[in-house]
Amino acid sequence: MKNARQRKILELIEQYDIDTQETLIQRLSEAGIETTQTTISRDIRQLQLAKGITERGTYKYVLPELKKVGGAPVLSTALTDSIVKIEAAENVIVVKTLAGMANAIAVCIDSLEIEKLVGSVAGDDTVLLVIKTVKDAIEVEKNLKEAFSF
Repeated sequence: MKNARQRKILELIEQYDIDTQETLIQRLSEAGIETTQTTISRDIRQLQLAKGITERGTYKYVLPELKKVGGAPVLSTALTDSIVKIEAAENVIVVKTLAGMANAIAVCIDSLEIEKLVGSVAGDDTVLLVIKTVKDAIEVEKNLKEAFSF
């Protein structure tokens, strides 16, 4: 239930300019997920969401900012500190995280639009990345370790 709710929160903040917890609760309710303000507050903290400025100058919830340094993305330390391990095995990469952080990490990885990434699946503390080839997986593993300062 928690993972599904947090995945839906991430989808909603990508889709809509959500500026308050009340608005987020309303959008979740419209999606068939009933929850409380306390739970939403905890989810926001666990997902490391922040308030960002929209093009109109208003605020909305966003994922931590992605920056580029030398062509490689660099993520906020709040997210990078939640990663325990990044390891390739054949054409699969496993990213182990602290409990409850896999969804946020998966969304960040997906937002990197890695061409060689076929798909990703997030659980509570693990992200599974399927890469096109073994050779590509080694390269993507290296790039992710750089991006996450691992």
